[in-house]
Amino acid sequence: MGRDPRIIHPAWLRVTHWLNAVAVVLLVTSGWRIYNATSFLDFDIPSAMTLGGWLGGALQWHFAAMWLLVANGMLYLSINLFSGRLRRQFFPLSPRQLLRDLGAALRGKLAHADPRHYNSVQRLAYLFVMLDSVILVLSGLVLWKSVQFPLLRELMGGYEAARRIHFFAMSGLCAFIVVHVAMVALVPRTLLAMLRGR
Repeated sequence: MGRDPRIIHPAWLRVTHWLNAVAVVLLVTSGWRIYNATSFLDFDIPSAMTLGGWLGGALQWHFAAMWLLVANGMLYLSINLFSGRLRRQFFPLSPRQLLRDLGAALRGKLAHADPRHYNSVQRLAYLFVMLDSVILVLSGLVLWKSVQFPLLRELMGGYEAARRIHFFAMSGLCAFIVVHVAMVALVPRTLLAMLRGR
């Protein structure tokens, strides 16, 4: 029995997508509160945009959401790898096609005729966010259990360097989210597909 051609996103993909969205919102907003308590740049995040109320509360939210992100991310990557979806959906990724699709996107002429297939810009963006999430988790491990992961800490240049890597990887994730939400606003049927699957 073949796959229903009307299905754009299977149930497992929709569930992991929305669980990931919840985890990321909790992690970013609690992370901003943690950053404010130990800021290393010349600005603070407005308190109204943070979660946790105080450093201890923010850390509790952050650690709880961390487990959700890791478990959900491992499930997502495992299904993608073992089903062959990772190879089918995200590769090949050629520089020529990427430049062509990027040019079309900047001119507002990038086709979205079949949402089951990603264009090169989408492929690069989703591959970026997967890699960025891995960097977030690894740098987060250094911040959480620095003594238990000395090799990882040294590979990242030490504890303070890991803090900066974690912060800038989070900034990259936030930039992805802004672009992702903007694209959904421009092509709203993609949201319906991620809600209903069809």
